[in-house]
Amino acid sequence: MFFAKSLLLIGVVLPGLSLTAISTYFLFPEWTALTASHEKYQRLANSETSTLKELEIAQAAEMRHRINCFAEGVGVLGGWIVVAIGIHGLTRTHQSRER
Repeated sequence: MFFAKSLLLIGVVLPGLSLTAISTYFLFPEWTALTASHEKYQRLANSETSTLKELEIAQAAEMRHRINCFAEGVGVLGGWIVVAIGIHGLTRTHQSRER
């Protein structure tokens, strides 16, 4: 039983926590870049002297950061799902031992 618990802890819970930590680490700088990119796009959109090419480039940059934030957020949620599966497995091995 100890082997099963340690296998679940090392093989499922810890990788899930590391995936969550890595995705969170990369999410916050990307969120800052998205905010700055959005503000730049808004400034260009409200400016009367900006060209269509400048607006398209700014919009593409904003969308790139938006997609990256989404991907990192999915990584955070996926990591927590893996952690939850591991914790559920740990509790199920404890319940099956009592029967």
